[in-house]
Amino acid sequence: MILTKDVLDATPLDVEAMRTAARRLLVEDAELPSDDELDTLTLQLRGHLMLAIPVVEALAARLPEDDVPRACAHAGIGEARMRLGLEPRQALPARIAHAQRLARSVNALCDHYENLREVES
Repeated sequence: MILTKDVLDATPLDVEAMRTAARRLLVEDAELPSDDELDTLTLQLRGHLMLAIPVVEALAARLPEDDVPRACAHAGIGEARMRLGLEPRQALPARIAHAQRLARSVNALCDHYENLREVES
């Protein structure tokens, strides 16, 4: 599906909710989530990435191919896709590290989204 300007404007990403979910795992003094909380948070972060990737990709596609913000956004999208394809080991520390990597990708795509919306204005 091609995301037109009208579709992008009608369905903006909820950057605040996305960053709040990411922050749950990334703040310095974050309390470790329970096993069930971690599963839920991981699914939530995966969902955020699945929503953000096509939106950021569509915004980046509007820029010239040699544009630096476009290249940066594509790098972030590639990293997010790679992380979505990974399955963590079952040990809790590995699952937490995986969720933290997803959270960093969520933050990065939020940054790209905001930057590309700014460039568009």
